[in-house]
Amino acid sequence: MTGRSNPLYLLDANVFIEAHQRYYTFDICPGFWEWLSHRSTRSDIVSIDRVKTELVGYGDALSDWVKSAPTDLFAQTGEQNVLDSYRQVMEWVDQNPQFQPQAKSKFASGADGWLIAYARVYGNVLVTHEAYSPDAENRIPIPNVCEEFRVSYMDTFEMLRQLQVRFDWNAPTP
Repeated sequence: MTGRSNPLYLLDANVFIEAHQRYYTFDICPGFWEWLSHRSTRSDIVSIDRVKTELVGYGDALSDWVKSAPTDLFAQTGEQNVLDSYRQVMEWVDQNPQFQPQAKSKFASGADGWLIAYARVYGNVLVTHEAYSPDAENRIPIPNVCEEFRVSYMDTFEMLRQLQVRFDWNAPTP
């Protein structure tokens, strides 16, 4: 992250999904989605291609939004340094006796390992709604792996606070 005064925030799929399904739905808070598009063009908000693939697979309004989102929003994960980092993340997960085999399999099939690898290589802050869970066995929380690899993480609301985002209400015109 040389030359950057502010961190680059790397968004997990659950940031999009939770916003879409709960607190920032398209009909209630279109400003959130406009803000995401705007910030991605400023290069301080990003996700990865594998998250995009997951989100497009839902076939809903979120999928439609993702398809039309700025291309800058979803970075490619094919660079050798990301591949090497992903391999290291997956080796750690595979060798960790704390996690059940089905948890390891599910982790390997999704975007989470790729997010951590990408954040690790580029010094990003990974934004997720998952919480650190030191006793987890049946799932592998992103923060647990982030702790192991010294990757910074936070939730959506902390990111919004750090970026000083406000979604103001406009009174309807009579």
